[in-house]
Amino acid sequence: MFRIAKEFHFSASHQLAHLPPDHQCARLHGHNYVVVVELAAAELNADGFVRDYHELALLKHYIDTHFDHRHLNDVLDGPSTAENMARHFHDWCKVRWPETVAVRVSETPKTWAEYRP
Repeated sequence: MFRIAKEFHFSASHQLAHLPPDHQCARLHGHNYVVVVELAAAELNADGFVRDYHELALLKHYIDTHFDHRHLNDVLDGPSTAENMARHFHDWCKVRWPETVAVRVSETPKTWAEYRP
């Protein structure tokens, strides 16, 4: 199996208002997010790729226009957790690139959530 991955960055605010008021994530705050999309294929295409990295620029455009410097509560359906964002980005990517197998979202250098069906 061949695997490739590409990393994208954006900054955004969010608030998990459904949490108790004394929970730090219930307050309005922001993160410098890192999104990693992973694609896999048993065989390479005619160009010798799983997928040309250049094609993944579409995800950068989507992130830049819909997520970067936005309030995620206004962008996502449901809680704006890293887990929900990982699933959202996975589903968005899977429609465009069937080789998508997982998406990882990091809010801090020490934490990440991954969606891998």
